[in-house]
Amino acid sequence: MTSTLQQLAVAGALAALGAGALAQETVVKLGITRYDTHSKTSGISGIGVPAGADAVTGDATTVILVVERTLTPNIGVELVLGAPPRIKAQAAGTVPFLGEVMTARNVAPTLLANYYFGSPNDSIRPYLGAGVNYTRFVGVESKLAKEVRLSDSVGLAVQAGVNMALSKQTGLFASIAKVQVKSDLVAAGSTVLTSTIDFRPITYSAGLYYRF
Repeated sequence: MTSTLQQLAVAGALAALGAGALAQETVVKLGITRYDTHSKTSGISGIGVPAGADAVTGDATTVILVVERTLTPNIGVELVLGAPPRIKAQAAGTVPFLGEVMTARNVAPTLLANYYFGSPNDSIRPYLGAGVNYTRFVGVESKLAKEVRLSDSVGLAVQAGVNMALSKQTGLFASIAKVQVKSDLVAAGSTVLTSTIDFRPITYSAGLYYRF
């Protein structure tokens, strides 16, 4: 009996060590992201600005890099980085004739905790994630003002995705995420223009991953 218990204890210890080794992995993902803004503003205010003046922001596509560390077989923490996409704003409301009125690039690192369903040995593993996004706008330019500023944004981020293994180390991934991004616009030229832009982006990502 004692021998049997010892064998079971050794087997359990080896299984735990194996599970721990399996859990502690680094996953690197490289892919393409479609950034759909679905923006809404508070309107554009300023002296001499006609009532109903507004603007809408366009969509963009960029390259992303994701680095994830798995903490357990079902939990991982990832950092999402991307080449800053160029976002364009078009005049709308009562002033659509002004055309493109602003461009900017957004640097938006996002930190997420993911929960993976199923077993690490499954070839298809869906997951859900939640975390926080920080967005900083750079290279902001407007033909309507010499000085333009968009405030930084911190907001929640949620995502759903799936990993599809091609081999033990490589595979494909796809995900969809929703991020809270809101920024205050101040443009100083012949007059001062102000607005609050709720970008409400939804991102669609796909690419390759490598785990080690």
